[in-house]
Amino acid sequence: MPRPPLTPAEYWDLYKPYRGEGEQPAPEPGRFEWTQFPGHGPGPELLGRPRTVLELGSGEGVDAVHLARRGAQVTGVDFSAFQIERARRWWTNEPNVTFTQADVCDFLVTEATEYDAIYSMWGAVWFTDPEELLPLVAKRLAPGGVFVFSHAEPGPDAHGPQQMRGKWLEGRQRELTVLRWQYTPGRWGDLLKGSGFTEVDARIVAPPGDEPLGTLLVRAGIT
Repeated sequence: MPRPPLTPAEYWDLYKPYRGEGEQPAPEPGRFEWTQFPGHGPGPELLGRPRTVLELGSGEGVDAVHLARRGAQVTGVDFSAFQIERARRWWTNEPNVTFTQADVCDFLVTEATEYDAIYSMWGAVWFTDPEELLPLVAKRLAPGGVFVFSHAEPGPDAHGPQQMRGKWLEGRQRELTVLRWQYTPGRWGDLLKGSGFTEVDARIVAPPGDEPLGTLLVRAGIT
């Protein structure tokens, strides 16, 4: 009998954390990059110099730690219990950073903290309905705060919620059932402005060399 498709929780717990068998060393948090190409595109300067930061979809925590080492107080939220457990283990001695296991929308609804910056780097923004998420993010930004996110450049015929296809786990036993939301920069601008954001800059960062796929990069503020 065929095995059922992966649920989103199974996907994040089983696929994304995979780095090989056994305990793996913590990655080096020396870089903070919005694109998928090392050394290409802007870095943490898009966030300004925030005192408090929230990362949506923090994964293994390397980007949150990078910002914490720059002096920010950082909270990382991730859907995956596995990812959060590993991030806490790797970065247990790092000051100024905490990791919470939660659905990002649930977290934004239940936590009353305001943040100077909220960001998502190829993370939860890509995998959450923006019409639900964006108004919640706007409510958790302090006046003058910024919201920045990035993910892969959308394909010409892939707008709106798209089901991820393919077999991704080691051994190729299971398939995915995970949606990701892909829109043009213009559409993202409309969605953000409709949720109360101002000064929206949504664009495609062209890839280097002969790489075929660029990066959608969006920055918006709250006045």
